[in-house]
Amino acid sequence: MTGGALDAHVVVARRGGFRLDAALAVAPGEIVAVMGPSGAGKSTLLGAIAGLVRMRQGFVRIDGADAAGRRPLPPQKRGVVLLGQDPRLFPHLSARDNVAFGLRSRGADREHARREADEWLWKVGLDGVGAHRPSELSGGQQQRAALARALATEPRVLLLDEPLTALDPETAGDIRALLHEQLLHSKTTAVIVTHDAVDAASLATRLVVIEGGRVSQDGPVRAVLTAPASRFAAAVAGVNRVVGRSDRGAWRTRANGADVVLTTTDADSRAAAEADDAELAALLRPGDVRLELAPETSWTGALRLAREAEPTAGSWLARVVRLEQTPAGARVHTAEPPVAVDLAAADVAALDLAPGVVVRLSVDPAAVRFVARPDAAAAESDETAAPPAAALERSATPPP
Repeated sequence: MTGGALDAHVVVARRGGFRLDAALAVAPGEIVAVMGPSGAGKSTLLGAIAGLVRMRQGFVRIDGADAAGRRPLPPQKRGVVLLGQDPRLFPHLSARDNVAFGLRSRGADREHARREADEWLWKVGLDGVGAHRPSELSGGQQQRAALARALATEPRVLLLDEPLTALDPETAGDIRALLHEQLLHSKTTAVIVTHDAVDAASLATRLVVIEGGRVSQDGPVRAVLTAPASRFAAAVAGVNRVVGRSDRGAWRTRANGADVVLTTTDADSRAAAEADDAELAALLRPGDVRLELAPETSWTGALRLAREAEPTAGSWLARVVRLEQTPAGARVHTAEPPVAVDLAAADVAALDLAPGVVVRLSVDPAAVRFVARPDAAAAESDETAAPPAAALERSATPPP
């Protein structure tokens, strides 16, 4: 089978002032990952596409037919399946009958549905457990059974809302590999909401970032992670992102009353910095930033010395704001500009780091990249603004 084409512009308004206004287009058989901070509207987007969330305006077209027009199609008639963290298996049915239920609801006879169910249980690695009820299965096995039920119905669009979040890392890795294999083999059109960059990189070809109810970035996974357009996307990519402006081949920003200047050896980044006073974002990996205690321990004294001295490219003064444990040690967060630094646990202890401690950060030009700031222009550009209500109303009319 091959999945259907999805074209949606979802507008949902909720109490408290939140408004989701996001467009999403997915080609047949394409797998798209959706990421964003908590409360950005990711689950609301999937719920609206599935017909579980009422839309204020917009459209949801599946293979060109509008499912959310003047007479919205009910969820069960959209050809869309939504699978979340909870497998939602029927507790009184066996694994086989849970998978067969979806087929039976689409008109298959009992024997055919059970044979197909056994085939799908085999495909997802549950051969031999068809007679077991959900209470007799592990969390990972339940999620596999739920995935088999979803894929057995040959949905035109499969929506996955953080299906791996509740699983332990090893089980999540197994299910991730299973998803990759089955989605590619079945050529299912899929939209996967996730908080894990590994999911996006291993399962999807495109990554859509939603922040504050709007799409802030959309592109191939590698392109988004290489040139993140926001601090959230940069955090997903594992880099610091600090905004500033080009300055005669370098990058400059103002912090704590002093200039922070960075240079780079990357050819593309240097070309971007040659533009006159262009908005740029500097990208730095936390592991590439060096940290040492400032010579002057008081913040006032350190600032005075920094303002009196000529700015040194690649070095600046900062204060520690918090520390987070990492598998290899600690991540030290500093402010103005906001930069994270990865240190070994022994180094954190030796430096006696704590919130408020004054430090000096430095980075080698070879570890610095500059990228244009599409977010700054996009926020105010008429080209990327949401279409007016009248246009949305016209779009909601089913195509001829």
